Amino acid sequence: MPNTYQSIEVGDSFEWKKMVSAEDVMKFAEITGDDNPIHVDEEYAKNNSRFGRPVVHGVLLLGLISKVLGRDYPGHGSIAVAISCRFLRPVPVGSEVSVQIKVSEKLEASKHVKVKVYIYRDGKMVLGGEGRVIPPTEEDGEPTMPE
Repeated sequence: MPNTYQSIEVGDSFEWKKMVSAEDVMKFAEITGDDNPIHVDEEYAKNNSRFGRPVVHGVLLLGLISKVLGRDYPGHGSIAVAISCRFLRPVPVGSEVSVQIKVSEKLEASKHVKVKVYIYRDGKMVLGGEGRVIPPTEEDGEPTMPE
């Protein structure tokens, strides 16, 4: 059952883990056209990048946050209005990441919720930022966009 504006409390949190595979990265590259060899070519990344191996697209990681906000917390029917972040560390392809969401503020006038968003790998933050979400409602009304 999704969390509604009324049921969400400041401090609520949610965590989801995912192994980001080479197949995930290749599918993302195919869909977006971003086939930068630093992401998809092991030999190139090994010999020509500062990371020594392929790394996950930063925007793919941002997509994992979108998945959590739209499906897991607050849940089905929620709408991400804004997500901003900083990419802090590379994530090697084949790594497990932990996506964490924490409610930081409820905006009564718009019934929106502000959240802190984080992604960790091996206990180190690789992405940090914030978002704004319209939680699902119990009634059938259309959500409103911010002014």
